[in-house]
Amino acid sequence: MSITRRKFLSKGVLAASSMALPAPFVWSRCTASTSPLGVGIIGMGDRGTGLASLIQNIPSIKLVAYCDVLPFRLTSAKQQVGEEAKAYAGHEALLEDKNVQAVIIATPFNSHADIAIDALNSGKHVYCEKTLAYGIEENKKLVSAAEASKKIFQTGHQYHSSRLYHHIVDIIKKGYIGELSMIESQWNRNGDWRRPVPDPKWERMVNWRMYREYSGGLVAELCSHQIDFSNWLTGQVPHKVTGFGGVDYWKDGRETYDNVHIITEYPSGLKATYTCLTTNAKDDYQIKILGKEGTIIVNYEKAWVYLERSKIAELGTVDGVSSATVKSWENGEGTPIDVEHKNPTLQALLDFQEAVRTGQQPLSNVVSGANAAIVVQMALDAMDHDQVQYWKEEYNF
Repeated sequence: MSITRRKFLSKGVLAASSMALPAPFVWSRCTASTSPLGVGIIGMGDRGTGLASLIQNIPSIKLVAYCDVLPFRLTSAKQQVGEEAKAYAGHEALLEDKNVQAVIIATPFNSHADIAIDALNSGKHVYCEKTLAYGIEENKKLVSAAEASKKIFQTGHQYHSSRLYHHIVDIIKKGYIGELSMIESQWNRNGDWRRPVPDPKWERMVNWRMYREYSGGLVAELCSHQIDFSNWLTGQVPHKVTGFGGVDYWKDGRETYDNVHIITEYPSGLKATYTCLTTNAKDDYQIKILGKEGTIIVNYEKAWVYLERSKIAELGTVDGVSSATVKSWENGEGTPIDVEHKNPTLQALLDFQEAVRTGQQPLSNVVSGANAAIVVQMALDAMDHDQVQYWKEEYNF
C-alpha cells in the first residue's frame, strides 16, 4: 500500500506539530506576577554583545549588569545597552550586585571554570558559553561545584536547544534513517579569524583564540558544538579520539591550529569525524548523519533528508509537494525537514530562563557540557602528541 508524500509529511516522522519536549522547553511570557530574570553578562566581546542584543527582545529576561576587563569594551557596551544596566570592570564586583540573579559567561575559554565557580558560590544561576572548561580537571571541579550548588547551570551549546535539532535527534532515534553508519561534521571558513586590535598591548586578550594560554582554537570554538551533537544523538561519549592539525597557512604568530581533522569512535563502533578549515569555506557549517536507510544533512537552521533506494521503495508512491516526486528522491535530491523553530541562540536563552523559573535543569547542562569539553581536550592531546586518546573511567560523571 502506497502513501503520498503529503500524508507522510503531515502524519509521519517529519511532522513537528505534535513533538513533545520536556518542561524546560515550554516558554511562558513574563506576566505582571512574574518578574523578569535579572541577568549579568560577564565578557562583552562579540558573543557577549550579541547575547545582550537578543536579551533586549526577551521580556522575561532583563540585562541588569555587565562587565569586561577591557575598558574599550565597556565603552562600546554602554553605547549598545544604554544606562539602565550597570557596568563593572571585573566579575567579582558584578557578582556582588543583588539585582543579578543569573550570569552569562562569555569570556575567553581558559577563564570559564574559575568565573563559573565564583558565580555558583555567590548563589547565581549560570549560563556558560561553550566550550565549558579548559582541561580535564577544570571540568571535574566545575561539575562538582555546579551539582553541590543546586543552581541551574546551562552550557551554551545553542544547537542543543534548537527545536529543529531536537526533531532530528527524535526521528533518528526512532529509526527513520535506519542504523547509523557515520556522522561527518565540518565548520569551514576562509579568513585569518583575527579581530582588529585598538592597541598592540591588547593583542593576546583580543585575539585570545590564537593563543594556547587562553584557547583550544578551532576544536574548542567550533567543533565542540558538533561534538556535543554527536554525544547527544548517540547517548554516549566516544571511547577513542584521534586527529591531526597544524599551523599550515597563517604564519602570523598564532599558536592554535589553523586546520583540524578529528575522528572519534563510540562504544557502539560508530565513527564521527570533524573538519575545520580557515582557508576554504565550501558548505560552511554542516553535519551529515548517514544511516542504512537515508541521510540527514543539517546546517545552522535548515535540514534535508536524502533517502536510500530501499527506503524509497518502502514508502511507495510520493506526490509532488515542492517538486519532490519519486523521481527526485531517486535522483538523490533532498527534501527539506520542515520544523517551526527559533534562532538557536535565542531559544537557548529562553530555555535558560524557563529552567530557572521551573527549577528543572536544562538538557544542555553542566554534565553534557563537560562531556563535550573532555572530548575537546582529548582531541587536542591527540593532535599535539600524535597519539590516540582513550576515554578513562575517571572522566565519568
